[in-house]
Amino acid sequence: MNATYIQNSIAQLKTEIFMDVRHRTLQKYTGVPVIDENQLFYLLIPFLNGEEWQQEQQEAAITVGIVYAALAAHDHIKELDATSKEQQLTVLAGDFYSGRYYELLAMSGNVALIRSLSQGIVARCEHQIKVYEAEQRTMEQWYASMSTIESGLIAQFFALYSFSEYIPLIEKSLLILRLEREWTAYQRGQQMSLMGKALEESVRQNDATFNSVIQEKIVHLKTELLQLIEQASFLQSDIKQALHAHVEASIASTNG
Repeated sequence: MNATYIQNSIAQLKTEIFMDVRHRTLQKYTGVPVIDENQLFYLLIPFLNGEEWQQEQQEAAITVGIVYAALAAHDHIKELDATSKEQQLTVLAGDFYSGRYYELLAMSGNVALIRSLSQGIVARCEHQIKVYEAEQRTMEQWYASMSTIESGLIAQFFALYSFSEYIPLIEKSLLILRLEREWTAYQRGQQMSLMGKALEESVRQNDATFNSVIQEKIVHLKTELLQLIEQASFLQSDIKQALHAHVEASIASTNG
């Protein structure tokens, strides 16, 4: 398996997701759905590693992708100028994508998947709500919330289809990517997410600098992730190489 095959698999899944949520007006004003290809890569790791992957798993993966697109649409709604046509349509896009994954789930009759994804969405929303609560939280608690938001739905999907051994890999990988996005925004003086700001405040309360703490956390997570990859006997060698490449690309991007 080479990088081209992996990229083609991601592209195919992305296309299938787009096909299920196409809407000309929404696309005109809000663009295509926001789908993180890194999330799709980690979502497909069991398939790429040769696990049993029938049409049910593929359809479930498409649904997970649509859920992420719906949540991303809602996350991208700006607090200011929320009454503009573009912002109103962004809200509608999120609702439309949500309706599509509910429809697909209902058509599939896959009650276990419905239950699993519902639990994942509830957990994700509960962690997002925490940024509005007055209770002070530790840095580790914010890391845990970010991890749930980034990888919780994929973890639910993996657990449902007996891919649980992959969960630690994707949790660390997607948390690294989230922290790197927050760190990059901080470095460039750009706006961080609300949770990123909450984490920064937690760091400041511990008399530390956000830059050094996040860099140290990222390095620590990458070291743990590389160890997990090496010790994962269930991973084929080419998948280990692909995972290594993702970590190394992330390192290069951070250093750059």
